[in-house]
Amino acid sequence: MNKRLLAILAALGATTIYGVNHTIAKGIMPHYVQPFGFIILRVTGAAILFWLISPLGPKERIDPKDYLRMLICALLGMAMNMLVFFKGLSLSTPINSAVLITTVPIVVLILSAVILKEKISGRKVLGIAIGLLGALGLILFGTEVRQDAPNIPLGNFLIFMNSVFYGSYLVLVKVLISKYHPFTFMKWLFSLGVLICLPFGYEEFMEISWNTLPPEAYFGIGFVILGTTFCTYLFNIFALTQLKASTLSAFVYVQPLVGIFYAVLTGQDTITTIKIVAGCFVLVGVYLSSKRPKRQVQEI
Repeated sequence: MNKRLLAILAALGATTIYGVNHTIAKGIMPHYVQPFGFIILRVTGAAILFWLISPLGPKERIDPKDYLRMLICALLGMAMNMLVFFKGLSLSTPINSAVLITTVPIVVLILSAVILKEKISGRKVLGIAIGLLGALGLILFGTEVRQDAPNIPLGNFLIFMNSVFYGSYLVLVKVLISKYHPFTFMKWLFSLGVLICLPFGYEEFMEISWNTLPPEAYFGIGFVILGTTFCTYLFNIFALTQLKASTLSAFVYVQPLVGIFYAVLTGQDTITTIKIVAGCFVLVGVYLSSKRPKRQVQEI
C-alpha cells in the first residue's frame, strides 16, 4: 500500500473519530467534567503518550529558529482551538458542532491566500461567502432551548472560532511537518500545549470528582484522550506529509455526516430546519471554495 493511500485512510479515520467525538465529548460536559478541565486531560494525556512512543522515532533537536513557529502552532493547534471548541460544545449541540467544523477548509483557503499568497478565483470567493453565510445562520438563529445547551449562539460562535484557529494551525504547521519526524514534533507541541492550557483549566481540572464518575464518563475521557487527541493528531500529521493542507482540510466533509448520524442514533440531538438549511449552505460553500480546476487535480 503506497504512502498516499495510507495518508488518505489516515485522514478519513481522523475525521470519522472527530465526527463521533461531538456526541461523546458532549455527554461528558459539563456534568462530569468542565470544558477547560477536559482540555487539561486531553493535552496532558496526549503529551504523555507521544513522549512514550518518541523513542521509536529518530533522535532530533528542534532548530532554534523554529522555536517561535513551534510556539505559535502549539498556541493555535493545541490550546486555543481546543479551549474554544470544548467550551462551545458545552454550550451548543453535537449537530451544530459537526456542521460548523466544516468551515475549516474555507478558513484554510482564506489564510493560504493571505499568508501563502495563493490566488482565489471568483468561484472560491462565492463559496466562501455561501459557507460563511451558513455558519452565520447557525450562530444567529440557533436558538432552540435545551437544558444541556444553555447558550447555543455563543457556543456556535466559539465552535466557529475553533475552525479559525485550527485552519491557521494547518497552514503554519506544514513547514515543520516537512522538517521533523511526527513523534518529535508532536511530543514538543503537546508539551507546550500543557503549559499554555494549564492556567485556563487548572481550577476546573481540580474540581473533577474522580470517585463519583460512572464508567461511561471514564470511557468518554479515554476516547477523547486516546482517539480524538492522540490518534487524530498523529493521523493528520502523517497525512500532511503526503497531502496539501487544503486537501487534508477537505476531509472535514465527512465529519457532519458521521456526527449527525451518531448524534441522532444515540438520541443526543435532533435535526431541525435551521440545521438542515445552514448545513447545506456550509457544505455547498466548502465544495465551491475547495473544488479545483481539472488541470490541477494531478497536482494535489
